[in-house]
Amino acid sequence: MADNRKVIPPAVKFLFGGSAGMGATLFVQPLDLVKNRLQLSGVGGQEKLYKNSFDAISKILRNEGIIGIYTGLSAGLLRQATYTTTRLGVYTILLDKFSDKDGNPPNFFKKAALGMTAGACGAFVGTPAEVSLIRMTADGRLPPEQQRGYTSVFNALSRMVQEEGILTLWRGCIPTMGRAVVVNAAQLASYSQAKQMLLSTDYFHDNIFCHFVASMISGLITTAASMPVDIAKTRIQNMKTINGVPEYKGAIDVLGKVVRNEGFFCLWKGFTPYYFRLGPHTVLTFIFLEQMNSSYKRTFMS
Repeated sequence: MADNRKVIPPAVKFLFGGSAGMGATLFVQPLDLVKNRLQLSGVGGQEKLYKNSFDAISKILRNEGIIGIYTGLSAGLLRQATYTTTRLGVYTILLDKFSDKDGNPPNFFKKAALGMTAGACGAFVGTPAEVSLIRMTADGRLPPEQQRGYTSVFNALSRMVQEEGILTLWRGCIPTMGRAVVVNAAQLASYSQAKQMLLSTDYFHDNIFCHFVASMISGLITTAASMPVDIAKTRIQNMKTINGVPEYKGAIDVLGKVVRNEGFFCLWKGFTPYYFRLGPHTVLTFIFLEQMNSSYKRTFMS
């Protein structure tokens, strides 16, 4: 007998996935800004601009105003529209391909491998928006004469192509994809384990609060694992070429210079805002996604 159960079309799933990520970004964009500023503070052994996350927020608000804390929002939204949608799309396609004839999904380790592959594909597509985001959020820390002055993500993309060539849009692509692989691997494994551990106690049930706590535990592990790759990505994407010579040769060169000039633990610079962005962004994305799925089912499938 044919299975006549109604399901949400794949195209709608991808649209909802990207939209949910964009909705979550509206809430956590200031933390992305602070994280990027901290990672670029003290670059090349220069004096650090910020002592910690709270000092960064205070100085940004004082010098750039409340709107300044949302600098780069258009780039953050485009990153979600490209990265999240592609990642979800590729993951769904791979999941269907590797499920057995009865429709049973693959085991956990295969799912993790599919998640890492999908994350890398999404990161490749989302790199131009990522480069724009890094540069837009970094601008406010520079003197006016050194600022790039991008007015929006589309202005940033256009000017990068005109002034530096189209390949600049994929600058730092390898560490960006590497970070996506590390994040997806760490996040999938640690979230699943944390949720299982919480549900084994008498204090948690399978609800939003449990998902939030599991996400925050997962976020701690994921942040610790991915920060060194993230700081390499941030420095490469923000670097300027002086007299035809780039500041860094690659991710390994960034990590070596950071350790040599700023200290080993500076590889985790921006840990606090990164951590407090990752968990809530994941939870908010799932909340928005569930609400959109429920609304679609009530409207078109009831």
